[in-house]
Amino acid sequence: MAAPAPPLSHDAIIQDSWSRCRAFGLDHQSAPAFDQLPADGIAQLLESQHSLVQTTHQEVLPYYENILSNSNCLIMLANNQGQVLTSWGTQRFIEPSLTRGFSAGASWMERCSGTNAIGTALACEQAVHIEHDEHFLKANRFMTGSAAPIFDAERKVIAVLDVSSDSYLPPSHTLGMVKMMSQTVENRLILNLFHGQHFQLTFNTGLNNLDSQWAGLLIFDETGQVLSANRRADNLLGISLSRVSVESLFKVSLLELLNQPDGLPFALQASGRNRFQCLLKRPKQAPIHARLFSEPKSAEPTVATPAAISLNTLHFGDSRVEKAVRQAERLLEKDIPLLIHGETGVGKEVFVKALHQASSRSKQPFIAVNCAAIPAELVESELFGYEKGAFTGANQKGSIGLIRKADKGTLFLDEIGDMPLPTQARLLRVLQERCVQPVGSGELFPVDIRIISATNRSLREQVQLGRFREDLYYRIGGLTLELPPLRERSDKQALFKRLWEQHREPSQWAGLSPEVMELFSRHPWPGNLRQVSSVMQVALAMAEEQPVRPEHLPDDFFVDLEMEPVDSPEPIAVDLNDAEALNRQLQAAGGNISHLARRLGVSRNTLYKRLRQSGD
Repeated sequence: MAAPAPPLSHDAIIQDSWSRCRAFGLDHQSAPAFDQLPADGIAQLLESQHSLVQTTHQEVLPYYENILSNSNCLIMLANNQGQVLTSWGTQRFIEPSLTRGFSAGASWMERCSGTNAIGTALACEQAVHIEHDEHFLKANRFMTGSAAPIFDAERKVIAVLDVSSDSYLPPSHTLGMVKMMSQTVENRLILNLFHGQHFQLTFNTGLNNLDSQWAGLLIFDETGQVLSANRRADNLLGISLSRVSVESLFKVSLLELLNQPDGLPFALQASGRNRFQCLLKRPKQAPIHARLFSEPKSAEPTVATPAAISLNTLHFGDSRVEKAVRQAERLLEKDIPLLIHGETGVGKEVFVKALHQASSRSKQPFIAVNCAAIPAELVESELFGYEKGAFTGANQKGSIGLIRKADKGTLFLDEIGDMPLPTQARLLRVLQERCVQPVGSGELFPVDIRIISATNRSLREQVQLGRFREDLYYRIGGLTLELPPLRERSDKQALFKRLWEQHREPSQWAGLSPEVMELFSRHPWPGNLRQVSSVMQVALAMAEEQPVRPEHLPDDFFVDLEMEPVDSPEPIAVDLNDAEALNRQLQAAGGNISHLARRLGVSRNTLYKRLRQSGD
């Protein structure tokens, strides 16, 4: 898979395209050539691209039917040579003399049609929006268009999707929509290529966007080798995913990953400090279920309802957390905005949910918005809603937006530091006027909401850097509450026991061994409560009905715990079945399990097991 080139600015894209057009010998008065294929050439073209056309038509477009509600909108699919394969929508807006350019076999490459959405997207290999006057040829200036290239599993451009109209198309919304469509096509092509024969890992920044086309997608085999990935996976992980193992991408062993429950979300920490919510899907196979013939057919399985979150369950004696809870309680019914600050994974959303449940708004909606998870092009329409027909892709009925959905309840804006500056200005107006104006509408809608924001970065620094509005900062930060990282909490022991209680099966009563409690207490826990929860689930699965011991902990748990020695010690040869020799070496190593494991050339878990067996 080729590494993607850095994106160009819009102005650079247009300037480069116009320069190419001049080099092709075109001028503004040139007529589009389109290089139309003959009938037999068109038949051959469509036959060669049958799979792509069918995938787009049957598996992608049904999810975007609202785009076609715009009567002046045309969606075109072209191959990597700019040749039109098919189109959906209306062609009524097209200049009569140019209709042949919108039929199968017509080429929109820049050399014959000048600057245009399809040809320019192919030339720069990134999504583009071309306004009326940005077309190089005056003949094409009756329309605007947005187009995004479609890449295959090898990151080669194989096609391009285009949305065109003769009316004004807001660049941000139209570009965002066409990007989503092209990403959806790419995802479907990857999934269809492997036919469910390998493991599929979907991951994203939060639970609320795991099922979106903006989620990262990895296909890997039973050895952990990544076979394919979408471009969103590259972006989330910050690297090219060509010929890598899934173990090198996340702090998890292959065994632990494959033991994750199928279809249930779980958290993984990437090789950096980012943590993602994930879903694992195993290869398709025909399940065989044993069944008692005397067993009556049952209705839908009963799902246990989790206990409601209570403010009293958020702390177990830590003074800083208790102070934050008490301060927040005093403001429960006050119209004073709260800003929750803390590292990723400290439990900011859990804290806010508990506040909502404890307030008089508990029976009303709780709407959580991850500002970092919504594509920048769509964040305003998602938050503020939009009027029907406000932009290409607008739902025929419009959308009330997430802010109005939270009316009478609580709106939680997580990672608010990642909100784009234009959206910050609109949010400030909502907070000041308590009214929402949807995109494309002149009408104001009053809202009654309690706003609580959260961030893992210093908003003061963001203000100084010009990345966050100062007036909005003071508007959302009526009271700033600090949630300490787990490593600094004084109630860790009680927290560990609570999480064990929360994740254990009814038959698991043995608890956590003293060795594990000691390791837990020393661990820096960079992923905070999310990391503890993940480690606890794996450990309980490995321990079954035994006490949780060090050998049941995942390997990546020890990475942050140990410190590598300055000088690499000489390896030693000891019979791992010789209990006395192992204990002598452990004493010589000062009880440092990691140090001794390195010298013996074995894993920590293996050494723990050997020592455990010698004591039984």
